[in-house]
Amino acid sequence: MIAGILFISLVILLFFSIPIGICLGLSSMIVMVFVDGTPPLVLLSRSVVTGADSFPLIAVPLFILAGDLMQHGGMSRRLVSFSNALIGHIRAGLAYVNVLACVFFAAISGSAPATVAAIGSNLIPEMEKVGYKRPFSGALTASAGMIGVLIPPSIPFIIYGVTAEVSIGKLFLAGIIPGVLFAIVFMSTARYLLRNDEKIAQSTTKFEPANIWVSFKEAIWSLLVPGIILGGIYSGVFTPTEAGAVAVVYATFIGLFLYKDIAFRDLFNILAESAKTSGTILILVIMATAFGRLITIAQLPADLARSLTSFSDNPIVILLLINIVLLIVGMFMETISSIIIMTPILLPVVTALGVDPIVFGVILTVNLAIGFCTPPLGVNLFVASGISGVSIENLSKAILPFFIGMLVLLLLVTYVPAISLTLPSLW
Repeated sequence: MIAGILFISLVILLFFSIPIGICLGLSSMIVMVFVDGTPPLVLLSRSVVTGADSFPLIAVPLFILAGDLMQHGGMSRRLVSFSNALIGHIRAGLAYVNVLACVFFAAISGSAPATVAAIGSNLIPEMEKVGYKRPFSGALTASAGMIGVLIPPSIPFIIYGVTAEVSIGKLFLAGIIPGVLFAIVFMSTARYLLRNDEKIAQSTTKFEPANIWVSFKEAIWSLLVPGIILGGIYSGVFTPTEAGAVAVVYATFIGLFLYKDIAFRDLFNILAESAKTSGTILILVIMATAFGRLITIAQLPADLARSLTSFSDNPIVILLLINIVLLIVGMFMETISSIIIMTPILLPVVTALGVDPIVFGVILTVNLAIGFCTPPLGVNLFVASGISGVSIENLSKAILPFFIGMLVLLLLVTYVPAISLTLPSLW
Protein backbone atom coordinates (compact mmCIF):
# COMPACT_ATOMS: atom_id res chain seq x y z
CA MET A 1 0.00 0.00 0.00
CA ILE A 2 2.80 2.41 0.91
CA ALA A 3 4.58 1.81 -2.39
CA GLY A 4 1.34 2.17 -4.37
CA ILE A 5 0.41 5.51 -2.81
CA LEU A 6 4.01 6.69 -3.13
CA PHE A 7 4.22 6.07 -6.87
CA ILE A 8 0.65 7.12 -7.69
CA SER A 9 1.15 10.46 -5.93
CA LEU A 10 4.49 10.88 -7.73
CA VAL A 11 2.90 10.27 -11.14
CA ILE A 12 0.03 12.68 -10.40
CA LEU A 13 2.43 15.42 -9.31
CA LEU A 14 4.65 14.86 -12.37
CA PHE A 15 1.53 15.14 -14.57
CA PHE A 16 1.15 18.75 -13.39
CA SER A 17 4.74 19.52 -14.52
CA ILE A 18 6.01 20.02 -10.98
CA PRO A 19 9.84 19.72 -10.79
CA ILE A 20 10.93 16.16 -10.01
CA GLY A 21 12.76 17.11 -6.80
CA ILE A 22 9.63 18.71 -5.34
CA CYS A 23 7.51 15.77 -6.54
CA LEU A 24 9.73 13.30 -4.67
CA GLY A 25 9.54 15.36 -1.46
CA LEU A 26 5.78 15.95 -1.64
CA SER A 27 4.94 12.32 -2.39
CA SER A 28 7.10 11.26 0.57
CA MET A 29 5.29 13.77 2.82
CA ILE A 30 1.87 12.56 1.65
CA VAL A 31 2.68 8.98 2.60
CA MET A 32 4.19 9.94 5.97
CA VAL A 33 1.19 12.10 6.92
CA PHE A 34 -1.75 10.04 5.68
CA VAL A 35 -0.62 6.39 5.78
CA ASP A 36 -0.48 4.45 9.04
CA GLY A 37 2.62 2.43 9.79
CA THR A 38 5.05 4.90 8.23
CA PRO A 39 7.79 6.77 10.11
CA PRO A 40 7.01 10.22 11.53
CA LEU A 41 7.39 13.26 9.31
CA VAL A 42 10.59 14.16 11.15
CA LEU A 43 12.26 11.39 9.12
CA LEU A 44 11.93 13.59 6.05
CA SER A 45 13.87 16.42 7.68
CA ARG A 46 16.50 13.97 8.89
CA SER A 47 16.77 12.53 5.39
CA VAL A 48 17.38 16.02 4.05
CA VAL A 49 20.42 16.26 6.30
CA THR A 50 21.74 12.71 5.99
CA GLY A 51 21.11 12.63 2.24
CA ALA A 52 23.48 15.54 1.74
CA ASP A 53 25.92 14.65 4.53
CA SER A 54 28.33 12.60 2.44
CA PHE A 55 31.99 13.31 1.76
CA PRO A 56 32.03 11.45 -1.61
CA LEU A 57 28.99 13.48 -2.69
CA ILE A 58 31.06 16.67 -2.50
CA ALA A 59 32.74 15.45 -5.69
CA VAL A 60 29.57 16.24 -7.67
CA PRO A 61 29.58 20.08 -7.33
CA LEU A 62 33.37 20.06 -7.66
CA PHE A 63 33.33 18.20 -10.99
CA ILE A 64 30.42 20.33 -12.20
CA LEU A 65 32.42 23.48 -11.45
CA ALA A 66 35.53 21.99 -13.06
CA GLY A 67 33.54 21.12 -16.19
CA ASP A 68 32.11 24.64 -16.44
CA LEU A 69 35.56 26.17 -16.00
CA MET A 70 36.98 23.90 -18.70
CA GLN A 71 34.15 24.67 -21.09
CA HIS A 72 34.48 28.45 -20.64
CA GLY A 73 38.25 28.17 -20.60
CA GLY A 74 38.48 27.07 -24.24
CA MET A 75 39.39 23.45 -23.56
CA SER A 76 36.54 22.03 -25.68
CA ARG A 77 37.56 24.16 -28.68
CA ARG A 78 41.16 22.97 -28.47
CA LEU A 79 40.08 19.34 -28.09
CA VAL A 80 37.98 19.67 -31.26
CA SER A 81 40.94 21.19 -33.13
CA PHE A 82 43.25 18.39 -32.01
CA SER A 83 40.70 15.71 -32.92
CA ASN A 84 40.24 17.29 -36.35
CA ALA A 85 43.98 17.40 -37.00
CA LEU A 86 44.29 13.78 -35.87
CA ILE A 87 41.50 12.07 -37.83
CA GLY A 88 39.75 14.82 -39.80
CA HIS A 89 41.46 13.71 -43.01
CA ILE A 90 39.67 10.33 -43.00
CA ARG A 91 36.61 9.83 -45.22
CA ALA A 92 33.68 11.58 -43.50
CA GLY A 93 36.22 12.63 -40.90
CA LEU A 94 34.17 15.32 -39.15
CA ALA A 95 31.74 12.66 -37.95
CA TYR A 96 34.68 10.81 -36.38
CA VAL A 97 36.01 14.07 -34.99
CA ASN A 98 32.66 14.69 -33.32
CA VAL A 99 32.73 11.34 -31.50
CA LEU A 100 36.42 11.54 -30.57
CA ALA A 101 36.01 15.08 -29.22
CA CYS A 102 33.07 13.86 -27.11
CA VAL A 103 35.31 11.13 -25.68
CA PHE A 104 38.02 13.66 -24.83
CA PHE A 105 35.58 16.12 -23.26
CA ALA A 106 33.80 13.32 -21.39
CA ALA A 107 37.10 12.62 -19.67
CA ILE A 108 37.14 16.12 -18.20
CA SER A 109 33.45 16.90 -17.59
CA GLY A 110 31.53 13.85 -16.31
CA SER A 111 28.26 15.16 -17.75
CA ALA A 112 26.40 14.10 -20.91
CA PRO A 113 24.47 17.37 -21.55
CA ALA A 114 27.64 19.41 -20.94
CA THR A 115 29.48 17.25 -23.48
CA VAL A 116 26.75 17.79 -26.09
CA ALA A 117 26.73 21.54 -25.45
CA ALA A 118 30.50 21.94 -25.56
CA ILE A 119 31.19 19.79 -28.62
CA GLY A 120 27.95 20.50 -30.47
CA SER A 121 28.36 24.28 -30.33
CA ASN A 122 31.80 23.90 -31.92
CA LEU A 123 31.15 21.15 -34.46
CA ILE A 124 27.50 21.12 -35.58
CA PRO A 125 27.81 24.46 -37.47
CA GLU A 126 31.12 23.33 -39.02
CA MET A 127 29.61 20.01 -40.13
CA GLU A 128 26.73 21.82 -41.82
CA LYS A 129 29.16 24.04 -43.74
CA VAL A 130 30.80 21.03 -45.42
CA GLY A 131 27.55 19.28 -46.31
CA TYR A 132 26.43 17.23 -43.31
CA LYS A 133 22.68 17.34 -42.80
CA ARG A 134 21.69 19.02 -39.56
CA PRO A 135 19.50 16.14 -38.28
CA PHE A 136 22.43 13.75 -38.71
CA SER A 137 24.90 16.10 -36.99
CA GLY A 138 22.52 16.73 -34.10
CA ALA A 139 21.70 13.04 -33.67
CA LEU A 140 25.36 12.03 -33.75
CA THR A 141 26.30 14.67 -31.17
CA ALA A 142 23.38 13.75 -28.89
CA SER A 143 24.36 10.08 -29.09
CA ALA A 144 28.08 10.60 -28.57
CA GLY A 145 27.31 12.93 -25.67
CA MET A 146 26.07 9.99 -23.62
CA ILE A 147 29.69 8.85 -23.40
CA GLY A 148 30.06 11.77 -20.97
CA VAL A 149 28.57 9.66 -18.17
CA LEU A 150 30.63 6.54 -18.92
CA ILE A 151 34.18 7.84 -19.34
CA PRO A 152 35.46 8.97 -15.91
CA PRO A 153 34.95 11.21 -14.07
CA SER A 154 31.22 10.40 -14.21
CA ILE A 155 28.69 12.18 -12.01
CA PRO A 156 26.15 9.29 -12.20
CA PHE A 157 28.89 6.86 -11.12
CA ILE A 158 29.59 9.06 -8.09
CA ILE A 159 25.88 9.09 -7.16
CA TYR A 160 25.60 5.32 -7.62
CA GLY A 161 28.78 4.72 -5.64
CA VAL A 162 27.42 6.75 -2.72
CA THR A 163 23.98 5.08 -2.90
CA ALA A 164 25.21 1.50 -3.31
CA GLU A 165 28.29 1.98 -1.09
CA VAL A 166 30.72 0.66 -3.69
CA SER A 167 34.11 1.99 -4.76
CA ILE A 168 33.79 5.09 -6.95
CA GLY A 169 37.33 4.51 -8.20
CA LYS A 170 36.41 1.03 -9.45
CA LEU A 171 33.26 2.40 -11.06
CA PHE A 172 35.36 4.95 -12.93
CA LEU A 173 37.55 2.15 -14.28
CA ALA A 174 34.54 0.01 -15.13
CA GLY A 175 33.12 2.69 -17.42
CA ILE A 176 36.19 3.11 -19.63
CA ILE A 177 35.84 0.05 -21.89
CA PRO A 178 32.06 0.49 -22.38
CA GLY A 179 32.65 4.16 -23.18
CA VAL A 180 35.26 3.30 -25.82
CA LEU A 181 32.98 0.62 -27.29
CA PHE A 182 30.14 3.13 -27.61
CA ALA A 183 32.51 5.51 -29.41
CA ILE A 184 33.48 2.76 -31.88
CA VAL A 185 29.82 1.86 -32.48
CA PHE A 186 28.86 5.50 -33.11
CA MET A 187 31.76 5.97 -35.54
CA SER A 188 30.87 2.75 -37.36
CA THR A 189 27.20 3.72 -37.57
CA ALA A 190 28.10 7.16 -38.92
CA ARG A 191 30.39 5.60 -41.52
CA TYR A 192 27.60 3.26 -42.64
CA LEU A 193 25.01 6.05 -42.88
CA LEU A 194 27.38 8.23 -44.91
CA ARG A 195 28.64 5.48 -47.21
CA ASN A 196 26.75 6.76 -50.28
CA ASP A 197 26.99 10.49 -49.61
CA GLU A 198 29.62 11.58 -52.11
CA LYS A 199 29.39 15.24 -51.12
CA ILE A 200 30.91 14.63 -47.72
CA ALA A 201 32.82 11.46 -48.54
CA GLN A 202 35.86 13.50 -49.39
CA SER A 203 37.70 14.99 -46.46
CA THR A 204 38.00 18.74 -46.14
CA THR A 205 41.05 18.41 -43.90
CA LYS A 206 44.50 17.49 -45.15
CA PHE A 207 46.69 15.20 -43.13
CA GLU A 208 49.63 17.30 -41.99
CA PRO A 209 51.84 16.12 -39.11
CA ALA A 210 52.76 19.74 -38.43
CA ASN A 211 49.10 20.58 -37.74
CA ILE A 212 48.81 17.61 -35.40
CA TRP A 213 51.83 18.81 -33.45
CA VAL A 214 50.59 22.41 -33.26
CA SER A 215 47.09 21.41 -32.14
CA PHE A 216 48.54 18.89 -29.69
CA LYS A 217 50.62 21.61 -28.04
CA GLU A 218 47.50 23.76 -27.78
CA ALA A 219 45.42 20.92 -26.32
CA ILE A 220 48.07 19.32 -24.10
CA TRP A 221 46.83 21.02 -20.93
CA SER A 222 43.32 19.73 -21.65
CA LEU A 223 44.56 16.22 -22.46
CA LEU A 224 46.45 16.05 -19.16
CA VAL A 225 43.25 16.40 -17.10
CA PRO A 226 42.18 12.71 -17.26
CA GLY A 227 45.71 11.57 -16.47
CA ILE A 228 45.94 13.87 -13.44
CA ILE A 229 42.51 12.90 -12.10
CA LEU A 230 42.68 9.15 -12.69
CA GLY A 231 46.39 8.88 -12.01
CA GLY A 232 45.97 10.65 -8.68
CA ILE A 233 43.04 8.45 -7.67
CA TYR A 234 44.58 5.10 -8.58
CA SER A 235 48.02 5.94 -7.24
CA GLY A 236 46.44 6.76 -3.89
CA VAL A 237 47.51 10.41 -3.93
CA PHE A 238 43.93 11.62 -3.47
CA THR A 239 40.34 10.36 -3.28
CA PRO A 240 37.73 10.93 -6.03
CA THR A 241 36.35 13.84 -3.99
CA GLU A 242 39.78 15.42 -3.63
CA ALA A 243 40.30 14.80 -7.35
CA GLY A 244 37.34 17.10 -7.99
CA ALA A 245 39.03 19.85 -5.99
CA VAL A 246 42.28 19.31 -7.90
CA ALA A 247 40.36 19.53 -11.18
CA VAL A 248 38.81 22.87 -10.13
CA VAL A 249 42.19 24.37 -9.21
CA TYR A 250 43.78 23.04 -12.42
CA ALA A 251 40.94 24.29 -14.67
CA THR A 252 40.99 27.72 -13.01
CA PHE A 253 44.76 28.08 -13.45
CA ILE A 254 44.68 26.91 -17.09
CA GLY A 255 41.73 29.12 -18.03
CA LEU A 256 43.07 32.23 -16.29
CA PHE A 257 46.81 32.11 -16.86
CA LEU A 258 47.68 29.73 -19.72
CA TYR A 259 44.80 29.80 -22.20
CA LYS A 260 43.61 33.18 -20.87
CA ASP A 261 40.08 32.54 -22.17
CA ILE A 262 38.68 33.32 -18.72
CA ALA A 263 38.99 36.75 -17.10
CA PHE A 264 38.64 37.28 -13.35
CA ARG A 265 35.35 39.10 -13.98
CA ASP A 266 33.97 35.91 -15.59
CA LEU A 267 34.51 33.78 -12.48
CA PHE A 268 31.39 34.98 -10.66
CA ASN A 269 29.08 34.03 -13.53
CA ILE A 270 30.76 30.63 -13.88
CA LEU A 271 30.43 30.00 -10.14
CA ALA A 272 26.78 31.08 -10.20
CA GLU A 273 26.04 28.79 -13.15
CA SER A 274 27.71 25.84 -11.40
CA ALA A 275 25.92 26.61 -8.13
CA LYS A 276 22.52 26.49 -9.85
CA THR A 277 23.30 23.10 -11.41
CA SER A 278 24.75 21.72 -8.17
CA GLY A 279 21.80 23.01 -6.13
CA THR A 280 19.33 21.30 -8.45
CA ILE A 281 21.20 18.00 -8.14
CA LEU A 282 21.48 18.32 -4.35
CA ILE A 283 17.71 18.84 -4.02
CA LEU A 284 17.17 15.72 -6.12
CA VAL A 285 19.60 13.74 -3.97
CA ILE A 286 18.08 14.63 -0.60
CA MET A 287 14.46 14.21 -1.73
CA ALA A 288 15.20 10.96 -3.54
CA THR A 289 16.94 9.69 -0.39
CA ALA A 290 13.73 10.13 1.64
CA PHE A 291 11.72 8.56 -1.19
CA GLY A 292 14.13 5.62 -1.34
CA ARG A 293 13.88 5.00 2.41
CA LEU A 294 10.11 4.75 2.17
CA ILE A 295 10.51 2.27 -0.68
CA THR A 296 12.73 0.15 1.55
CA ILE A 297 10.25 0.39 4.45
CA ALA A 298 7.50 -0.75 2.06
CA GLN A 299 9.67 -3.83 1.30
CA LEU A 300 9.38 -3.13 -2.42
CA PRO A 301 12.78 -4.72 -3.23
CA ALA A 302 11.71 -8.02 -1.65
CA ASP A 303 8.31 -7.90 -3.36
CA LEU A 304 9.92 -7.15 -6.72
CA ALA A 305 12.41 -9.99 -6.30
CA ARG A 306 9.56 -12.42 -5.57
CA SER A 307 7.58 -11.16 -8.57
CA LEU A 308 10.50 -11.50 -10.95
CA THR A 309 11.49 -14.96 -9.75
CA SER A 310 7.85 -16.11 -9.96
CA PHE A 311 7.77 -14.89 -13.56
CA SER A 312 11.01 -16.67 -14.43
CA ASP A 313 13.94 -18.20 -12.60
CA ASN A 314 16.23 -17.66 -15.59
CA PRO A 315 18.79 -14.90 -14.79
CA ILE A 316 19.01 -13.96 -18.48
CA VAL A 317 15.26 -13.27 -18.62
CA ILE A 318 15.24 -11.40 -15.30
CA LEU A 319 18.13 -9.15 -16.40
CA LEU A 320 16.34 -8.49 -19.68
CA LEU A 321 13.20 -7.44 -17.79
CA ILE A 322 15.26 -5.18 -15.53
CA ASN A 323 16.81 -3.53 -18.58
CA ILE A 324 13.36 -2.89 -20.06
CA VAL A 325 12.22 -1.31 -16.80
CA LEU A 326 15.34 0.88 -16.60
CA LEU A 327 15.01 2.00 -20.22
CA ILE A 328 11.44 3.14 -19.53
CA VAL A 329 12.53 4.87 -16.32
CA GLY A 330 15.34 6.62 -18.22
CA MET A 331 12.86 7.93 -20.77
CA PHE A 332 10.67 9.62 -18.17
CA MET A 333 12.79 10.40 -15.10
CA GLU A 334 15.87 12.47 -14.36
CA THR A 335 19.08 10.44 -14.06
CA ILE A 336 20.21 11.33 -10.53
CA SER A 337 16.85 10.66 -8.90
CA SER A 338 16.47 7.47 -10.96
CA ILE A 339 19.77 6.14 -9.62
CA ILE A 340 18.91 6.90 -5.99
CA ILE A 341 15.41 5.41 -6.29
CA MET A 342 16.16 2.34 -8.42
CA THR A 343 19.40 1.26 -6.76
CA PRO A 344 17.88 0.12 -3.43
CA ILE A 345 15.04 -1.56 -5.34
CA LEU A 346 17.08 -3.48 -7.92
CA LEU A 347 20.51 -3.99 -6.36
CA PRO A 348 19.32 -6.75 -3.96
CA VAL A 349 17.62 -8.49 -6.90
CA VAL A 350 20.66 -8.51 -9.18
CA THR A 351 23.14 -9.42 -6.45
CA ALA A 352 20.93 -12.42 -5.65
CA LEU A 353 21.47 -13.42 -9.29
CA GLY A 354 25.22 -13.18 -8.81
CA VAL A 355 25.68 -9.86 -10.62
CA ASP A 356 28.58 -7.80 -9.29
CA PRO A 357 27.45 -4.38 -7.91
CA ILE A 358 30.10 -2.72 -10.10
CA VAL A 359 28.62 -4.37 -13.21
CA PHE A 360 25.11 -3.35 -12.18
CA GLY A 361 26.33 0.23 -11.75
CA VAL A 362 27.46 0.22 -15.37
CA ILE A 363 24.23 -1.45 -16.55
CA LEU A 364 22.13 1.10 -14.66
CA THR A 365 24.16 4.05 -15.97
CA VAL A 366 24.08 2.82 -19.58
CA ASN A 367 20.30 2.42 -19.45
CA LEU A 368 19.81 5.90 -18.04
CA ALA A 369 22.38 7.34 -20.47
CA ILE A 370 20.30 5.96 -23.33
CA GLY A 371 17.43 7.90 -21.76
CA PHE A 372 19.44 11.08 -22.44
CA CYS A 373 18.93 10.37 -26.14
CA THR A 374 15.28 9.32 -26.23
CA PRO A 375 12.05 11.31 -26.13
CA PRO A 376 10.08 12.62 -24.37
CA LEU A 377 12.62 13.89 -21.81
CA GLY A 378 15.98 13.21 -23.47
CA VAL A 379 18.17 16.08 -22.27
CA ASN A 380 20.80 15.46 -24.96
CA LEU A 381 18.09 15.77 -27.61
CA PHE A 382 16.96 19.13 -26.22
CA VAL A 383 20.52 20.48 -26.12
CA ALA A 384 21.32 19.23 -29.63
CA SER A 385 18.00 20.59 -30.91
CA GLY A 386 18.79 24.02 -29.48
CA ILE A 387 22.20 24.08 -31.15
CA SER A 388 21.23 22.59 -34.52
CA GLY A 389 17.79 24.17 -34.87
CA VAL A 390 16.29 20.76 -35.70
CA SER A 391 13.00 19.77 -34.07
CA ILE A 392 12.92 17.06 -31.40
CA GLU A 393 10.74 14.95 -33.72
CA ASN A 394 13.26 15.02 -36.57
CA LEU A 395 16.19 14.44 -34.22
CA SER A 396 14.37 11.44 -32.74
CA LYS A 397 14.03 9.92 -36.21
CA ALA A 398 17.67 10.62 -37.08
CA ILE A 399 18.92 9.04 -33.85
CA LEU A 400 17.24 5.66 -34.48
CA PRO A 401 20.28 3.97 -36.13
CA PHE A 402 22.48 5.06 -33.21
CA PHE A 403 19.79 3.87 -30.77
CA ILE A 404 19.98 0.37 -32.24
CA GLY A 405 23.73 0.33 -31.61
CA MET A 406 23.13 1.49 -28.03
CA LEU A 407 20.76 -1.42 -27.39
CA VAL A 408 23.22 -3.96 -28.78
CA LEU A 409 25.98 -2.66 -26.52
CA LEU A 410 23.60 -2.57 -23.55
CA LEU A 411 23.02 -6.30 -23.99
CA LEU A 412 26.77 -6.90 -24.25
CA VAL A 413 27.44 -4.95 -21.05
CA THR A 414 24.64 -6.86 -19.31
CA TYR A 415 25.64 -10.38 -20.30
CA VAL A 416 29.42 -10.03 -20.63
CA PRO A 417 30.54 -8.74 -17.20
CA ALA A 418 34.21 -8.88 -18.22
CA ILE A 419 33.62 -5.69 -20.24
CA SER A 420 33.06 -3.82 -16.99
CA LEU A 421 35.25 -5.83 -14.61
CA THR A 422 38.50 -6.21 -16.58
CA LEU A 423 40.02 -2.87 -15.59
CA PRO A 424 38.73 -2.79 -11.96
CA SER A 425 40.18 -6.28 -11.43
CA LEU A 426 43.63 -4.90 -12.25
CA TRP A 427 43.45 -2.17 -9.60
